[in-house]
Amino acid sequence: MERGAENPRILWFREIGLADVARVGGKNASLGEMIRELGPQGVRIPDGFATSADAYREFLAQSSLEGRVRELLSGLDPRDVGTLASRGGQIRELLLRHPLPEALSAELREAYRRLGEEYGENPDVAVRSSATAEDLPEASFAGQQETFLNIRGEAALLEACKKCFASLFTNRAIAYRAERGYDHLQVALSVGVQKMVRSDLGSSGVMFTLDTESGFRDVVLINGAYGLGENVVQGVVDPDEFLVFKPTLREGYRPILQRRLGSKEIRMVYNARGGSKETRNVPVPPAERRRFCVDDEEILQLARWGLLVEAHYSAKAGQDRPMDLEWAKDGRSGELFILQARPET
Repeated sequence: MERGAENPRILWFREIGLADVARVGGKNASLGEMIRELGPQGVRIPDGFATSADAYREFLAQSSLEGRVRELLSGLDPRDVGTLASRGGQIRELLLRHPLPEALSAELREAYRRLGEEYGENPDVAVRSSATAEDLPEASFAGQQETFLNIRGEAALLEACKKCFASLFTNRAIAYRAERGYDHLQVALSVGVQKMVRSDLGSSGVMFTLDTESGFRDVVLINGAYGLGENVVQGVVDPDEFLVFKPTLREGYRPILQRRLGSKEIRMVYNARGGSKETRNVPVPPAERRRFCVDDEEILQLARWGLLVEAHYSAKAGQDRPMDLEWAKDGRSGELFILQARPET
């Protein structure tokens, strides 16, 4: 199935924006929006690309999988946990067994090589799933699909993309759609491929442009710990916490209201030993745990970026739009990056 310029299988982040949620899902559309609109204002976002929802549909159609998937899902009662697990497992296995269409594989390899021209051969990438459906709110699917970190090499990338496609049929995702009466095959999946930041050698975390507990809008709340950010996102590590006051930050002051030292007992790093997992957790030495994972200048830089992102998304929405962001510090270059941004819910 040939694809024209109007209907590509691969879209670079710089080619997409918030209007493209139906094509590439909310995560990828938001990354494109930031690279295009906020990159010129100094916000640093790692480059990458996304597969289109049509590429996923082509995979199902070309491999004649759609009929079999529909058959396995027919009449499924999501409350019947045993049957749900059995059929979900069969669908995921079915998708993982089938190769990607040749045209999609070729375009993924070519895009990965182009990313390598920017960052060096065989760059390490994060491969993230983003579900999308034209007639359903993107937020319905937040957090249901999977992320694969430290993916390196063309073969590993293709395999991670297939795993993302299969993650549309986790037991949790199937049950969620079934309970709400959504047609499973009306939901598609876009895969985001983004250059990783070496925060395994640095630090990372999350940032909110409000106090999430009180709802107070005049602060930026930043959480951070050593290593890759999944531990902070998943809440499995006690992070450092910082509060920055927005009104005086906008006036050029350095208003860090609060610094709380977290225990930061573990950090997630690349798994250099091989094996089935690309990452692993290791203990953090006591001396590092007693230090903050970012300094004051970095806290203020992140907060300024948070203000820029919030202002942009609020202007697009026509109303105040507090934001939830993921950030990372590269331990090699010392540079800060924003990895994702979404409206705080």
